[in-house]
Amino acid sequence: MNERLADLENDIGFLKALAVEGRSATLIGGSILIAAGTTFGLASLGQWAALSGFLPRFSGWIYPAIWLASMIAFVAEFVILRRRLSPHKSADPANRAVGVAWSGAGFSIFTLFVSAAIIAWRTGSDVALMMLPSIILALYGLCWSVAANVTRAGWVRAAAIGSYVGAVVMAALCRDHALYLAFAGALVLLAVAPGAALVRQARAAT
Repeated sequence: MNERLADLENDIGFLKALAVEGRSATLIGGSILIAAGTTFGLASLGQWAALSGFLPRFSGWIYPAIWLASMIAFVAEFVILRRRLSPHKSADPANRAVGVAWSGAGFSIFTLFVSAAIIAWRTGSDVALMMLPSIILALYGLCWSVAANVTRAGWVRAAAIGSYVGAVVMAALCRDHALYLAFAGALVLLAVAPGAALVRQARAAT
Protein backbone atom coordinates (compact mmCIF):
# COMPACT_ATOMS: atom_id res chain seq x y z
CA MET A 1 0.00 0.00 0.00
CA ASN A 2 2.80 2.38 0.91
CA GLU A 3 4.51 1.60 -2.39
CA ARG A 4 1.33 2.44 -4.30
CA LEU A 5 1.00 5.74 -2.44
CA ALA A 6 4.62 6.53 -3.18
CA ASP A 7 4.07 5.81 -6.88
CA LEU A 8 0.98 8.00 -6.89
CA GLU A 9 2.88 10.83 -5.21
CA ASN A 10 5.66 10.52 -7.78
CA ASP A 11 3.13 10.64 -10.62
CA ILE A 12 1.43 13.70 -9.15
CA GLY A 13 4.80 15.36 -8.64
CA PHE A 14 5.72 14.71 -12.27
CA LEU A 15 2.43 16.19 -13.51
CA LYS A 16 2.87 19.26 -11.33
CA ALA A 17 6.40 19.78 -12.61
CA LEU A 18 5.16 19.30 -16.16
CA ALA A 19 2.47 21.95 -15.71
CA VAL A 20 4.85 24.42 -14.06
CA GLU A 21 7.87 23.94 -16.30
CA GLY A 22 6.08 23.18 -19.56
CA ARG A 23 5.30 26.75 -20.57
CA SER A 24 8.85 27.94 -20.00
CA ALA A 25 10.54 24.75 -21.18
CA THR A 26 12.91 24.77 -24.13
CA LEU A 27 12.18 21.68 -26.17
CA ILE A 28 15.18 19.87 -27.57
CA GLY A 29 15.44 17.40 -30.43
CA GLY A 30 14.87 19.89 -33.23
CA SER A 31 17.97 18.59 -35.02
CA ILE A 32 16.45 15.10 -35.08
CA LEU A 33 13.27 16.45 -36.66
CA ILE A 34 15.35 18.25 -39.29
CA ALA A 35 17.22 15.04 -40.06
CA ALA A 36 14.01 12.99 -40.29
CA GLY A 37 12.20 15.52 -42.47
CA THR A 38 15.17 15.97 -44.79
CA THR A 39 16.04 12.27 -45.12
CA PHE A 40 12.54 10.98 -45.70
CA GLY A 41 11.60 14.06 -47.72
CA LEU A 42 14.41 13.25 -50.14
CA ALA A 43 13.27 9.63 -50.25
CA SER A 44 9.75 10.79 -51.10
CA LEU A 45 11.13 13.03 -53.84
CA GLY A 46 13.08 10.05 -55.18
CA GLN A 47 9.91 7.96 -55.24
CA TRP A 48 8.04 10.71 -57.07
CA ALA A 49 10.88 11.18 -59.58
CA ALA A 50 11.04 7.44 -60.32
CA LEU A 51 7.27 7.14 -60.72
CA SER A 52 7.17 10.22 -62.95
CA GLY A 53 9.93 8.94 -65.23
CA PHE A 54 12.59 11.44 -64.19
CA LEU A 55 14.76 8.62 -62.81
CA PRO A 56 15.49 5.33 -64.57
CA ARG A 57 13.54 2.45 -63.07
CA PHE A 58 16.05 -0.38 -63.05
CA SER A 59 13.48 -2.71 -61.48
CA GLY A 60 10.50 -2.67 -59.17
CA TRP A 61 12.91 -2.98 -56.27
CA ILE A 62 14.03 0.63 -56.63
CA TYR A 63 11.09 1.79 -54.48
CA PRO A 64 11.74 -0.33 -51.37
CA ALA A 65 15.47 0.30 -51.88
CA ILE A 66 14.92 4.07 -51.67
CA TRP A 67 13.02 3.81 -48.38
CA LEU A 68 15.31 1.17 -46.88
CA ALA A 69 18.32 3.35 -47.62
CA SER A 70 16.60 6.36 -46.06
CA MET A 71 15.80 4.38 -42.91
CA ILE A 72 19.39 3.21 -42.54
CA ALA A 73 20.63 6.77 -43.06
CA PHE A 74 18.21 8.17 -40.49
CA VAL A 75 19.11 5.58 -37.85
CA ALA A 76 22.77 6.59 -38.23
CA GLU A 77 21.83 10.27 -38.01
CA PHE A 78 19.63 9.65 -34.98
CA VAL A 79 22.39 7.86 -33.06
CA ILE A 80 24.84 10.70 -33.72
CA LEU A 81 22.38 13.51 -32.94
CA ARG A 82 20.96 11.80 -29.84
CA ARG A 83 24.40 11.71 -28.26
CA ARG A 84 24.74 15.46 -28.73
CA LEU A 85 21.56 16.32 -26.84
CA SER A 86 21.98 17.71 -23.35
CA PRO A 87 21.32 14.95 -20.76
CA HIS A 88 20.11 17.61 -18.32
CA LYS A 89 17.57 19.02 -20.76
CA SER A 90 16.45 15.54 -21.81
CA ALA A 91 15.56 14.75 -18.20
CA ASP A 92 13.22 17.69 -17.54
CA PRO A 93 9.49 16.80 -17.42
CA ALA A 94 8.49 18.64 -20.60
CA ASN A 95 11.19 17.06 -22.74
CA ARG A 96 10.56 13.65 -21.19
CA ALA A 97 6.87 13.81 -22.09
CA VAL A 98 7.44 15.05 -25.63
CA GLY A 99 10.35 12.66 -26.11
CA VAL A 100 8.20 9.67 -25.18
CA ALA A 101 5.58 10.76 -27.72
CA TRP A 102 8.09 11.11 -30.57
CA SER A 103 9.87 7.90 -29.63
CA GLY A 104 6.60 5.99 -29.65
CA ALA A 105 5.66 7.53 -32.99
CA GLY A 106 9.02 6.56 -34.47
CA PHE A 107 8.68 2.91 -33.46
CA SER A 108 5.07 2.91 -34.65
CA ILE A 109 6.05 4.29 -38.06
CA PHE A 110 8.78 1.68 -38.47
CA THR A 111 6.42 -1.14 -37.46
CA LEU A 112 3.70 0.10 -39.79
CA PHE A 113 6.15 0.42 -42.69
CA VAL A 114 7.31 -3.18 -42.27
CA SER A 115 3.71 -4.38 -41.90
CA ALA A 116 2.58 -2.46 -45.00
CA ALA A 117 5.50 -3.86 -47.01
CA ILE A 118 4.56 -7.41 -45.98
CA ILE A 119 0.90 -6.80 -46.90
CA ALA A 120 1.95 -5.42 -50.30
CA TRP A 121 4.18 -8.43 -50.91
CA ARG A 122 1.54 -10.94 -49.84
CA THR A 123 -1.39 -9.36 -51.67
CA GLY A 124 0.27 -7.70 -54.64
CA SER A 125 -1.58 -4.47 -53.75
CA ASP A 126 0.07 -1.16 -52.87
CA VAL A 127 -2.97 0.19 -50.99
CA ALA A 128 -1.36 -0.34 -47.58
CA LEU A 129 1.76 1.52 -48.72
CA MET A 130 -0.30 4.41 -50.05
CA MET A 131 -1.83 4.83 -46.60
CA LEU A 132 1.56 5.38 -44.95
CA PRO A 133 1.91 9.13 -45.67
CA SER A 134 -1.48 9.77 -44.04
CA ILE A 135 -0.66 7.56 -41.06
CA ILE A 136 2.75 9.17 -40.58
CA LEU A 137 1.33 12.69 -40.64
CA ALA A 138 -1.45 11.66 -38.23
CA LEU A 139 1.24 10.41 -35.82
CA TYR A 140 3.09 13.70 -36.29
CA GLY A 141 -0.14 15.44 -35.36
CA LEU A 142 -0.34 13.37 -32.18
CA CYS A 143 3.23 14.27 -31.19
CA TRP A 144 2.77 17.96 -31.94
CA SER A 145 -0.47 17.88 -29.93
CA VAL A 146 1.43 16.53 -26.92
CA ALA A 147 4.08 19.24 -27.38
CA ALA A 148 1.38 21.90 -27.72
CA ASN A 149 -0.34 20.84 -24.51
CA VAL A 150 2.99 20.89 -22.68
CA THR A 151 4.29 24.22 -23.96
CA ARG A 152 1.01 26.05 -24.77
CA ALA A 153 2.81 27.51 -27.79
CA GLY A 154 0.51 28.60 -30.61
CA TRP A 155 2.89 27.70 -33.43
CA VAL A 156 3.26 24.16 -32.03
CA ARG A 157 -0.52 23.77 -32.01
CA ALA A 158 -0.55 25.03 -35.62
CA ALA A 159 1.95 22.28 -36.52
CA ALA A 160 -0.39 19.72 -34.95
CA ILE A 161 -3.40 20.99 -36.89
CA GLY A 162 -1.33 21.16 -40.08
CA SER A 163 -0.27 17.55 -39.61
CA TYR A 164 -3.86 16.35 -39.33
CA VAL A 165 -4.92 18.40 -42.35
CA GLY A 166 -1.92 17.07 -44.27
CA ALA A 167 -2.94 13.49 -43.49
CA VAL A 168 -6.31 14.07 -45.15
CA VAL A 169 -4.67 15.74 -48.15
CA MET A 170 -2.35 12.75 -48.59
CA ALA A 171 -5.37 10.46 -48.66
CA ALA A 172 -6.97 12.59 -51.38
CA LEU A 173 -3.81 12.22 -53.51
CA CYS A 174 -3.46 8.46 -52.99
CA ARG A 175 -3.82 7.54 -56.70
CA ASP A 176 -1.62 10.35 -57.98
CA HIS A 177 2.18 10.44 -58.27
CA ALA A 178 1.94 13.90 -56.75
CA LEU A 179 1.29 12.15 -53.42
CA TYR A 180 5.02 11.73 -52.87
CA LEU A 181 5.82 15.26 -53.97
CA ALA A 182 3.18 16.58 -51.57
CA PHE A 183 4.46 14.33 -48.78
CA ALA A 184 7.98 15.69 -49.25
CA GLY A 185 6.60 19.22 -48.96
CA ALA A 186 4.61 18.27 -45.86
CA LEU A 187 7.74 16.92 -44.18
CA VAL A 188 9.51 20.22 -44.84
CA LEU A 189 6.62 22.18 -43.33
CA LEU A 190 5.86 19.87 -40.42
CA ALA A 191 9.28 18.49 -39.47
CA VAL A 192 12.16 20.49 -40.97
CA ALA A 193 10.75 23.99 -40.37
CA PRO A 194 9.49 23.32 -36.80
CA GLY A 195 12.73 21.48 -36.05
CA ALA A 196 14.72 24.52 -37.15
CA ALA A 197 12.55 26.71 -34.90
CA LEU A 198 13.27 24.44 -31.92
CA VAL A 199 17.00 24.55 -32.66
CA ARG A 200 16.93 28.35 -32.74
CA GLN A 201 15.02 28.47 -29.45
CA ALA A 202 17.47 26.08 -27.81
CA ARG A 203 20.44 28.15 -28.95
CA ALA A 204 18.82 31.36 -27.74
CA ALA A 205 18.15 29.76 -24.34
CA THR A 206 21.80 28.83 -23.91
